[in-house]
Amino acid sequence: MREQQTTLEAFRSLPPVEPRDLVGLWKGRGIPAGHPFDGVLENLGWFGKRFTPDMRADALLFRSDERRLVAVDPKWIPLRLALRFHELGRTPVARNLFSYLQRRLRARGPVASLKTVVFGGVESAAMVYDHQPIVDHFRRIDAHRVMGAMTISGDQRIYFFELERIDEP
Repeated sequence: MREQQTTLEAFRSLPPVEPRDLVGLWKGRGIPAGHPFDGVLENLGWFGKRFTPDMRADALLFRSDERRLVAVDPKWIPLRLALRFHELGRTPVARNLFSYLQRRLRARGPVASLKTVVFGGVESAAMVYDHQPIVDHFRRIDAHRVMGAMTISGDQRIYFFELERIDEP
């Protein structure tokens, strides 16, 4: 739990970011801090996130092949089971199964909204999922990177990640 606290303190020390500053395509990577999802998204081929000018978002982008990205709709992911059996998410079997299921899990459009939300007493950009009890809170690292803190309603643990802008809006 100390890893979580240290990473949360680092997150809280960063300045806020405006939702409009996130518009564009972002490459993601997890920040290990003792969360059950540490390493899971990377194992499954997670690419990052995309935010649109109308403040909507592709919350989970995965690589389909070398050049194609697939937006996955998180509403199909059984969140409580994924948290409980997180070790499986880091296995080659999970990676293979997920690559097979990607087409069936594909989003039919953006699945989250960008808003300004208070977290830890600071107003900053956040991505609120449409059909899951998840909010990703963002803080600015520098002009091209933000740190994210994914919170799940009813779960005190926080999944931390970093996004790096790979295109300009």
